[in-house]
Amino acid sequence: MSESEVLLRKMYAALLDAYGTRKWWPAETAFEVVIGAFLTQATAWRGVERSIANLREAGRLTMEGIRSVTEEKLRELIRPSGFVQRKAASIKAFVQFLDEHYGGSLEQLAEAHTTELRIQLLTLPGVGPETADAILLYALEHPVFVVDEYLRRVVTRHELLPANARYANLQSLGDGAIASPTREETARHANELHALIVEVGKRHCGTTPRCEGCPLRPFLPDAKSKPLY
Repeated sequence: MSESEVLLRKMYAALLDAYGTRKWWPAETAFEVVIGAFLTQATAWRGVERSIANLREAGRLTMEGIRSVTEEKLRELIRPSGFVQRKAASIKAFVQFLDEHYGGSLEQLAEAHTTELRIQLLTLPGVGPETADAILLYALEHPVFVVDEYLRRVVTRHELLPANARYANLQSLGDGAIASPTREETARHANELHALIVEVGKRHCGTTPRCEGCPLRPFLPDAKSKPLY
């Protein structure tokens, strides 16, 4: 384990001590997680919540609901999430992919090999690395570490990696920090650490850092000399 991986693992322990387990991702079903992974792109979570509520109220928060709804109506239902034309098309394409290759079953999808499945997901419209990994981890319970902007801020501000680090480098750092004896345990840690990073990001590590009271403040390179605010 590298020095940066060891440090991130210690930061994980500090966040867990400060915030406890987060039980992320907030959803009632695996399919709802998939829908949320598309909707959350480039938008605040409150917009996703409104879109999910619209879909649930309209009876469309199921595979069959998405299959049978028109793309125009779907765009209307997910409007609070923004970028509705792209997101509606992406959601429709995912369900079509699931029907054509996995019998319309998320359970069958989850049984595929992680590497192969990630490659397949990345070929779908509107699916980049973060969306693919969110689906793999949170909907399908594969041991994949999700990289987002909050993680990038935390990692680069604490100088674990340079500011221009690529997604794969950030993911490799996270993978090393959560490495565990079993697939299930690794997936659990991937889930928990990402959720905790989101939490500390929202509270302290936004576009402008707010270091006062942050549980990760002691891990900053200049923590001994930098004031708390």
